[in-house]
Amino acid sequence: MELSKIMITETSDHQVIVLKENEGERSFPIVIGLNEAWAIDRAVKGITTPRPLTHDLIGNIIEGLNAGIVKILINDLRNNTFYAKIVLLHNSATVEIDSRPSDAIAVAAQRNVPIFVAKKVLDEVCGGSGNSL
Repeated sequence: MELSKIMITETSDHQVIVLKENEGERSFPIVIGLNEAWAIDRAVKGITTPRPLTHDLIGNIIEGLNAGIVKILINDLRNNTFYAKIVLLHNSATVEIDSRPSDAIAVAAQRNVPIFVAKKVLDEVCGGSGNSL
């Protein structure tokens, strides 16, 4: 998946990002908070800050522990709420960290990490069947 759009409205608490299939037509929105939207927008635009902000800090901690971020996986949708994992590689072991999708995508955008969506989630939000992601 790729980040297709970031829609920031400063007059609302709810912002929207849109994820789209890399090689397909399906896409879907995720409602996120303003801080996460700004973090994603800064990362996409390559804007740095003089000191690390929260999502920078998360990436720095992961790297400081000699781990690497392999991917972001949006793995579930329950009661209209998306769930995600930040998948790490540490000492040759895969470690999955539970995360809100907005935080995971903010970290992914800053570290240029691929975003995946489980087939069951993509099928539920977009309808129909497609390639397994």
